[in-house]
Amino acid sequence: MELNTKEIIKKKILDAQEMVRDYEMYSKKVQDAEVADLFKSFAEESGYQAKKLQELLKKLDNK
Repeated sequence: MELNTKEIIKKKILDAQEMVRDYEMYSKKVQDAEVADLFKSFAEESGYQAKKLQELLKKLDNK
């Protein structure tokens, strides 16, 4: 099955949102402060990616 551009973007939004949840959860579970801080940073980066993808999808929907 081949996905079109919008379907790919929607899938990657969901992937990025899942990564945010995972990294946030793991940042609270690990004992090592350095790893926890890194996971928090990764969660923020994944959130930024999800936001940018949502903006792009909205732009494509308005065309």
